[in-house]
Amino acid sequence: SLFDSPVERYLKARQSVQRFTVNQLGKFCSDTESDHPRYVVHSYNFFLFPSTLGVRDVEFSVSASSIQFLSHYGFDYNKFLKDGIPYMNEVQEMILRQRLLAGDWEVHSAADRDVLKKAIDEVTCWIAEAEEEETMILQDLSGCHLFEVQLVLRQALQNVWTEPLGYKKLMVKKVSPQRRELLENSSYDHCQKELIILFARGFTNLFQILVKAKKPLVGHNMLMDLMHLHDKFYKPLPESYEEFKRNIHNLFPVLIDTKTVTKSMQKKYLFPRVSSLSEIYAVLCSSNLNPKDPPWPIITLASDCSRYAEKKSPHEAGYDAFLCGSVLLMSAHLLLCRSTDDAVEADPSFSQYLTVLAEHVNKVNLIRGGVTSINFSGEDAPCCHPPVLVVHVRGCPGLNEREIYQEFKSLCRFDVRRLSKNQFMLLSNKYKDVRLVQRNYKHHPQLQVSVYRHWRHSPRVNCLLQ
Repeated sequence: SLFDSPVERYLKARQSVQRFTVNQLGKFCSDTESDHPRYVVHSYNFFLFPSTLGVRDVEFSVSASSIQFLSHYGFDYNKFLKDGIPYMNEVQEMILRQRLLAGDWEVHSAADRDVLKKAIDEVTCWIAEAEEEETMILQDLSGCHLFEVQLVLRQALQNVWTEPLGYKKLMVKKVSPQRRELLENSSYDHCQKELIILFARGFTNLFQILVKAKKPLVGHNMLMDLMHLHDKFYKPLPESYEEFKRNIHNLFPVLIDTKTVTKSMQKKYLFPRVSSLSEIYAVLCSSNLNPKDPPWPIITLASDCSRYAEKKSPHEAGYDAFLCGSVLLMSAHLLLCRSTDDAVEADPSFSQYLTVLAEHVNKVNLIRGGVTSINFSGEDAPCCHPPVLVVHVRGCPGLNEREIYQEFKSLCRFDVRRLSKNQFMLLSNKYKDVRLVQRNYKHHPQLQVSVYRHWRHSPRVNCLLQ
């Protein structure tokens, strides 16, 4: 809603982020060749699935329309469900560490319990007859099960030793308690606590590398992306909006939202009013630059990431990341060419691009809200919407927001919020809509329209005066 302050929007989005998971994440990075600013692009897709190792069974919601949307664009749900890389945040990692230190291993998933029961039954039957140093092989154990089976067997039986053997195989050896103690204290133990945590953290390891790198983090309409990054890989989202902003700024000191950049270009340089990332990319690729300007920066896909050079893959995370990075470079180039009357040198450097993007750094777009963007390195800008209108209903008791919305829908689009029993506030992001409604409803018999005045229309002020 246009009525949303940044705090209200954050609290709404927080509820959504906590309910849903991340099923795919795309990463786009580039090496810049120093002699000639040529960007060699590496683009990756990561299928993700919440870690089930040592944490409570994670529950998340599914949106039917989202499934249809992703299926339409060829999303591989089998890869997401069967081969998704695990991840966890710091709170979940702390719980896992405590359980490993306590040595009290429990399994929450029914499917995992079935796998463990089968493995324990096999080992129990075998070990009763086995000689010391004799071995057996357990088959078809996934990465998570490899660790869980080892932890449970070692916890239950003091005379066994376990060791992974290649893909989905586990060797179980009968040993003496003394030999077991020596193996546990050796560096050859593949079931050390830190190795288990490293596996359970999965993609979170890469997230922490990105945090340490302190490189500019680029996204398109990236508020929800930042919230998911915080919630899934760092810490559960705080209730405080200001704390969320501080945390993100500490993690990623330089944010660039290509939506914010291209919206600014639409106002300054008559850039076509397109919204989606693919449309913006298409416009930039087809733009006719001033012949005096140097050509676009050269963006080349690396040899092992060349699929996107041959085929478009809209809404695949890695492809969208590639579009986003390309839009950033081309937008920065266009801004640099337009920001000075002097001729821009051929092959400008990335540092020059960052300089011209400085006014947009840490300004993340807010879709249809009380402000146009959220400032992650300072105070948010004040609201700059057209004036709010108040509709006073006479002779039609019981009208609700939906009915008021339908009344004005044919004329123009307003967001509606109830002010009192027979008063409603209307808010638009276009001044012409405000003028149109004021003119058309000037003499309406039931709906009296006026500009909102706090001292006159605020229920609190009215209550105080009464």
